[in-house]
Amino acid sequence: MKFKITTDKTPAGDQPKAIKQLVAGIESGYTHQTLLGVTGSGKTFTVANVIQSIQKPTLVIAHNKTLAAQLAQEYRDFFPDNAVHYFVSYYDYYQPEAYVPASDTYIEKEAQINEEIDRLRHASTQALLTRDDVIIVASVSCIYGLGSPTEYLNKHIKIERGYSTNRTQMLRILVDLYFERTNADLTPGHFRAVGNAIEIMPTNEKLIYRLRFQGQSIENITTIDSITREYVDEPEVFFLFPAKHFVTPEKERQSALKDIKAELKDQLKYFKKKGMILEAERLRRRTEQDMALIKEVGYCNGIENYSRHFDRRKAGEAPYTLLSYFPHTKDGKPDFLTIIDESHVTIPQLNGMYAGDRSRKNTLVEHGFRLPSAVDNRPLTFNEFEERVGQRIYTSATPGKYEKEKAREINRPMVEQIIRPTGLVDPIIDIRPITEKGEYPGQIKDLIKETEKTISAGSRVLVTTLTKKMAEDLTEFLDEKQISTKYIHSDVDTLERIDILTEFRKGVFDCLVGVNLLREGLDLPEVSLVAILDADKTGFLRSETALIQTIGRAARNVDGRVILYADIMTDALEYAVNETNRRRKMQLAYNKKHKITPKSIAKEIRSISDQLRSGHQTAVESIMTVDKIRYENNPDKLIKEKRAQMEQAVANLDFETAAIIRDQIRLLVSKQQGKSDKN
Repeated sequence: MKFKITTDKTPAGDQPKAIKQLVAGIESGYTHQTLLGVTGSGKTFTVANVIQSIQKPTLVIAHNKTLAAQLAQEYRDFFPDNAVHYFVSYYDYYQPEAYVPASDTYIEKEAQINEEIDRLRHASTQALLTRDDVIIVASVSCIYGLGSPTEYLNKHIKIERGYSTNRTQMLRILVDLYFERTNADLTPGHFRAVGNAIEIMPTNEKLIYRLRFQGQSIENITTIDSITREYVDEPEVFFLFPAKHFVTPEKERQSALKDIKAELKDQLKYFKKKGMILEAERLRRRTEQDMALIKEVGYCNGIENYSRHFDRRKAGEAPYTLLSYFPHTKDGKPDFLTIIDESHVTIPQLNGMYAGDRSRKNTLVEHGFRLPSAVDNRPLTFNEFEERVGQRIYTSATPGKYEKEKAREINRPMVEQIIRPTGLVDPIIDIRPITEKGEYPGQIKDLIKETEKTISAGSRVLVTTLTKKMAEDLTEFLDEKQISTKYIHSDVDTLERIDILTEFRKGVFDCLVGVNLLREGLDLPEVSLVAILDADKTGFLRSETALIQTIGRAARNVDGRVILYADIMTDALEYAVNETNRRRKMQLAYNKKHKITPKSIAKEIRSISDQLRSGHQTAVESIMTVDKIRYENNPDKLIKEKRAQMEQAVANLDFETAAIIRDQIRLLVSKQQGKSDKN
């Protein structure tokens, strides 16, 4: 199936030009392209149109799970008929194995795997191996080790009506595919025998496949809803992949054990030569115990540390990752598109994963907790990552050093998306001294004057400080000056921050003070003035990127302006001012040419916290009326159905609905326990 966008939305502003340039660059063979898109210009929609034009499987990398989930939902909305999947780390909690020599403290690995995310990971890899219209939205976990795609694909089987096998043989096949047998309810990766039939739940979905046998072949295949047990379909064929990504044939497992034993012998010899008797004994005991477990049950805690031997890789050779599952040309070159979202943050993250992991592993090896081969269970280095992705597009409002260097290397300017479909322009910038000078009384007194002027015009003010203490002190000072003010920073609870932002938009108070307003996700069209205190101080909060992003907070209002309080013009300040003025000039010229009159965004003011509290609570409590009869008839069945609905909501990345259903379950369980106590 081909990629096809399904939406009433059409490209506008700079989007048509950006789409055309990016597609032309891909067709010309450019490896690196950057989409410099200002906030609110619709970069995701532009990329969606590029994907539709080039018709290639696409990897989208985001710098955290939350952003990845948001992007996955956006792409699903654009491509409802194509395969859009979500691939992130499947750990709800992860404490890596470590050793602290200074205090002689060994920290055991602790991990809690989220089974639903594991299912989504399997859905991602299976989609990549079976179809072409695939978009995978991933976090940086895509550069961490994964099983061999060749073994994973070789191990899968095509099951169809008439398939030559009997019930007993099929049970053996399922065990060989790492499926587990159960007599309880089926979950992904499990199967059960029911009379002359076998019921299987694959790792990538929540449907049950029932195989009914006649003699030495499969007579019928039926799909069943796992909750209601209702008939769904009778497919002629389906593909069954292994229940685990790490697949090792028996012959290779035996070879791996021989290699582990040989490596242990060499490392023990090294430790004894150095007089490290404690380290040698520690390593011998642990490794021999691990080998015994692998030989007997095929698994041991920390088996990933031996992955190099099971994958038959050489020392130092890169592991298989999600990137290995994407299509490649006959000569082995990557044949897919990579989008690196918010590249100014994501690129440094990708670049920093390897070093931190290597340092921790080296310490474990040096003190006899792991064999040297453990260091090869690792993320890709950045160079390895670059080799394993083909053509890529970096998207950001503030591209970083890496993106700029790549643009210079190919002597091709970045693709700019400066014009917003709304016609709004970047704000006017005014630079004023921090200390008292000439007509200016200094930043705080001047801020008070400008804030009062802005409030009297019916707008609101954002102020950024360098520290939490400064934010709190300034808020108190402005309140004393009869300017209604509140602050937000990382110590303020999430729900309270939501309350503060909602009150700010409603006009309950007029001035909001913050430290890092970039991470709050502010979208406040009522703000016409952004004031940046101590703008000439060097550091993260006053870098080129931070300044441009903060200036952009005033771009939602037609009267938007920014005051930068600075005594000296730093390089970051000069760049941010020049870049903002350049963009503003282009936007104004476009509006004049096309006779566009920009207007402030009219965004409905809702109390998000009210929705979280009363709306959420109302939805939860509705279960008592809507499902009252069903609960009285069969409470266990209703709770089971609700759990399945919650899991489905998570799979659809609809976390708000999942939270409502979760609390409905708690209410039902509590009611059931109350009945039990009375009895």
